[in-house]
Amino acid sequence: MNEAPSQAGQSAGLTQWQRVTCTFMAPSKTFEDIRRGNRSWWLPLIVLGLVSYAMFGAVVQKIGIRQAVENQIRMNPQAQDQMAQISPERREKQYANAEGITRAMFIAGPAFGMLGALVIAAVLMGTINFGFEGRAKFSEVFAVVYYAWLPQAIKVLMGVAVIYAGVAPESFNIKNFAPTNVGAFMDPMGANKVLYALASAFDITTIWTVLLMSIGLATVAGVKRTSGYIAVIGWWLIVVLFGVGLAAVMG
Repeated sequence: MNEAPSQAGQSAGLTQWQRVTCTFMAPSKTFEDIRRGNRSWWLPLIVLGLVSYAMFGAVVQKIGIRQAVENQIRMNPQAQDQMAQISPERREKQYANAEGITRAMFIAGPAFGMLGALVIAAVLMGTINFGFEGRAKFSEVFAVVYYAWLPQAIKVLMGVAVIYAGVAPESFNIKNFAPTNVGAFMDPMGANKVLYALASAFDITTIWTVLLMSIGLATVAGVKRTSGYIAVIGWWLIVVLFGVGLAAVMG
């Protein structure tokens, strides 16, 4: 008779707002709650979606989509050379297409994020279960991914603050918009491409996300945290090295 209320209370777990708060203050509580079966992830999705739209509004109002596109082309010597070799009419059409793609990426950001979360969750679940004898379920890992992404909201809000603080539109870099890594303080055109890629990859909020994802993955899989760190950090380093290698080839 005494066990039923206890089990019911345990299954109720934390609210989503509590899980969001605990992600920053006491992440183990969030991930333990997910492991107990409370796997709702819609609130992080909404939070991340709202801040991304705030960034979209700031770019449209203070920078301009056209200016952001021109900046990216100017920071890419190959793209700049290609633009210089085509007719003005075709160049204008290319700019218009790039503007449309950029707007679409912002508007459909939450949908693209969901697709990314599906891929990441599938890869991490396979890695921890088959490589480290874990017992993670896909729905658990998917929820872990979304809660671990929450520090990215801080980065986006910092980017919004930088825009409204008066950053020069001509220097705005839509790919590295917040001062959360050394690369944000470097000249992407004048710096060594490999060094710039490395400096941008080791981002404070990204490292925070990777650590949260490692803890969460180990928790829901029922394995040691070391295994979670190896699984997540290992994949992250592969992605970083791929980006650095691509920068070396294109630089």
